[in-house]
Amino acid sequence: MREIVLDTETTGFEPHEGDRIVEIGAIELMRHVPTGRTYHQYINPQRSMPQEAFAVHGLGDEFLRKQPIFQDIAQAFVDFIGDARLVIHNAAFDMKFLNAELGWLGRPLLPMDQALDTLAIARRRFPGSPASLDALCRRFGIDNSSRTLHGALLDSEILAEVYLELIGGRQPDFALAADTRSKSATGGAEDWRAIPRPQPLLSKLSQQEAAAHAAFIDSLGDGAVWKKLT
Repeated sequence: MREIVLDTETTGFEPHEGDRIVEIGAIELMRHVPTGRTYHQYINPQRSMPQEAFAVHGLGDEFLRKQPIFQDIAQAFVDFIGDARLVIHNAAFDMKFLNAELGWLGRPLLPMDQALDTLAIARRRFPGSPASLDALCRRFGIDNSSRTLHGALLDSEILAEVYLELIGGRQPDFALAADTRSKSATGGAEDWRAIPRPQPLLSKLSQQEAAAHAAFIDSLGDGAVWKKLT
């Protein structure tokens, strides 16, 4: 199952009062595992930024004037999300803005049932408790220390971790998988095999690090165990 964890930053609260989207961030999950694919775009709102909104995300007029307008990025955004389920914290807010922007361009709107609201999930699981993204990070022990200002892509990455906790932890399908294993021919857990990622994650190894590693292996000589393994 493909899901897109998504967040937006805006100039305010009401698109039909002139507020616009200024940033979209999204990450792709496949069977609840990040694939490494992301979407991130700053957007020129074609209006000035209110001080109250600037205090939230720090995106100012001078920076945003250099960014593309929504019309220029709409197709790339729609192509990225496709028909995947959209995982959003307070989904009504983001969907309201996304559909306003799409509607002004005469494009098809996103159906509300395409969105899964993690705020609603959190309120059902922990009634009466704070359900903001920061509060849920504290509850689940998720590090959000880099979140000094709101940012759409960073918030999407944090929300993905929160979402997995909300639906049952880092392995939400574990119980189902265990039940499936128990019905296998041998009945042993050894029958289970991890499902490969649909797309390998990008390597974080730099060219310099790879070269330094290769030089170290060469220095070990032809009898090095590493060379036999590789």
